[in-house]
Amino acid sequence: MHGSVENMRQFMLASAETTPDRPAVVQPVDGGFRIVTYRQLQRRVDDYAAALDGLGLDIGDRCILESDTTASAIAMFLACCTLGLTFVPVSPDTPAKRLMSIIGTTEPALHLQAATGRREGVPEHVGTARFDRDGLRVERPPAPRTRHRHEVTGTDTAYIIFTSGTTGRPKGVVMTHRAVVSFYRGMLQHGIVNADDRVATTSPLQFDFSLLDIGLALGSGAAVVPVPRDALPWPRRFMRLLREAEVTHVNGVPSIWRSTLRTEPDLLAGLDRLRGVLFCGEDFPLPELRHLQRLRPQARIVNCYGATESMACSFTDVPNPIPDDLERLSIGFAHPGAEMMIMDGAGHPIEQPGVVGEIHLRSPALFSGYWDDPQATAAALVPDPLDPRSGQVVLRTGDLAYRGEHGDLYFCGRADSQVQVRGNRVELGEIERRLLEFPGVAACAALLLPRTDEEPVLSAFLVMESQARAFDKMELRAFCMEALPGYMIPQELHVLDELPVTQHGKVDRTALAARFGAHHV
Repeated sequence: MHGSVENMRQFMLASAETTPDRPAVVQPVDGGFRIVTYRQLQRRVDDYAAALDGLGLDIGDRCILESDTTASAIAMFLACCTLGLTFVPVSPDTPAKRLMSIIGTTEPALHLQAATGRREGVPEHVGTARFDRDGLRVERPPAPRTRHRHEVTGTDTAYIIFTSGTTGRPKGVVMTHRAVVSFYRGMLQHGIVNADDRVATTSPLQFDFSLLDIGLALGSGAAVVPVPRDALPWPRRFMRLLREAEVTHVNGVPSIWRSTLRTEPDLLAGLDRLRGVLFCGEDFPLPELRHLQRLRPQARIVNCYGATESMACSFTDVPNPIPDDLERLSIGFAHPGAEMMIMDGAGHPIEQPGVVGEIHLRSPALFSGYWDDPQATAAALVPDPLDPRSGQVVLRTGDLAYRGEHGDLYFCGRADSQVQVRGNRVELGEIERRLLEFPGVAACAALLLPRTDEEPVLSAFLVMESQARAFDKMELRAFCMEALPGYMIPQELHVLDELPVTQHGKVDRTALAARFGAHHV
């Protein structure tokens, strides 16, 4: 069932044939590091694949993969790719209710978790297994099934990543091997890393930026260094790990640098091997970016823009040094093999500089659709407005941008209520739906409020029913945590007599931001 087509497995393990003894993963372990070479990684992939193949799964069957980013987790998703199984990455911190929702909609054959995982209560009809570097241990075999497929193809689904959804339920982004490898090929043409590099990845495995990092490193013959989640909030631990692992590149959301820039800038300045920083998922405040650049003036800093629906879209070098009068970073042009356009409300292309329109992406790296949601898929994958009769589709991103004088794009916000919280895509509607389930809440609005020199704050505004009992804010937060991941829990809660509305009767978010953002700015 291996097939001859290049998929994520062949792409990421190509160096196992050419440089098998080079490091593939530098895994932090007990105060030190365990080196996993490309040869060892490939062997682990094949061992896992053999064990999975013995379970009788069919090409296209879904496997929940619950793990932090480790060498074994990488090997496991590549084993799934080997057999044409669709992996669905989730975090060990995912609330049970959210995981059950994902299981309910994807109907997985198997739930895979790291041997150290603590997840219990997986429904009886789903097989369960644990894995570590010693192999796969099946606890409950998947239900017997008939194999209808025998050849893995490039159009088979590689993975489904669940993001926040406007309907209040997680939305599954379906990506094929052909789309992912096409994206990787375009990304590598930017020459961001080479085979001698070590790339630190800081994003959870369920966030597609982690798959970008892994593909960037392994596709270049370099090593990936997974940074444990509990090291990120502690600047000294974070910097020590980067130094001791001899990291040359760090990929992550801008907020991973904030504490270090404030409290331990000298440690960052002392990372003499660090020559590359790639960021994605949210704006990097220019004062912080300038500070980072002053501390590591030789580092190449790359602004990565894009959506889960295409993994990413553009990689633009930050000017070095950043001009004093620069107010907004460019997101440049799409990676080789893709093209960004901006369209007006009537679907016409905008060519002149300075005019805001919605970004549409033409690319072979587009997602197939949203899992079991044809209506949302049709809203995002739209007929090519320049050639609508061709049957070709482009991604309508929902992002607004304008052209600079040289044709490059400048991102300037969302056309809908989607926001980025610490690099995670969040639909405010999903938070609002959960808040409305709390007893006594009559109306609510969620908002991401900007703060000067600080991260934006996720805030919730509630209107209570007249007879509602008094409640403790910690009680409401605990209620939210039963169903939502940590980054979607409102940090501020405000109880109002009524929500301001526009002349169309919609919640006036601008008025809320002006009222509750001003005293902090």
